[in-house]
Amino acid sequence: MERPLIGITSYAQPARWGAWEMQAALVPWFYVESVERAGGRALVVPPSEEGVDETLDVLDGVVFSGGIDVDPRTYGADPHPATDPAQEHRDAGELALLRRALERDVPTLAICRGFQLLNVARGGDLVQHVPEAVGHEGHREQVGRFSEHPVDVAEGSRLAAIIGARHDGVNSHHHQGIGTVGEGLVETAWAADGLLEGLEDPERRFAVGVLWHPEMEEDKRLFEALVAEARRFRTERRAD
Repeated sequence: MERPLIGITSYAQPARWGAWEMQAALVPWFYVESVERAGGRALVVPPSEEGVDETLDVLDGVVFSGGIDVDPRTYGADPHPATDPAQEHRDAGELALLRRALERDVPTLAICRGFQLLNVARGGDLVQHVPEAVGHEGHREQVGRFSEHPVDVAEGSRLAAIIGARHDGVNSHHHQGIGTVGEGLVETAWAADGLLEGLEDPERRFAVGVLWHPEMEEDKRLFEALVAEARRFRTERRAD
């Protein structure tokens, strides 16, 4: 069976390998492995505001990956002291790709930073330092190590149809969250402290966002659902 092509947005930052250290477009291998295990073919997509439609002409689905904090200026806020330095090139490129993917109804899975970016793309904003809102560090207890906690999922949502009404032990590593929910998005999952962990657009064929990192789990149902929808999208597009 022909594999649908799934783009994965890339980190754009300095990296080191061997004797070299320079700017790189890269993704953690767990994203690639998750897409491939789910039956897709992974393609790394560097951030760019140019050639967005040409990129989406090739792709059957997109994963918006995690990474550095979204620049608060994209949603009209001043930076919090705990917010990462801005990566304007990545923000601009990914926002352009995400908005166009939603317009073209390309199957989209948005993870952690991608989840936050989905909300910003729809006019929502972010809580820049979650511990100030929930009173604890449980969503990122240690930088560089994933925390775990359960989430409850909204009955009748696309997310619930994929992973069920409760998902235990999600892999969490973030200090930002959702403030005002963006236009057209519905809330689908929450941590025990009430923090919003899932969003989706029910008007799109597949536009699902989660604040945790499903690529780190053995459970690949979210990726399998994305790839299945991408395969249908590919078939329909070829038939037009």
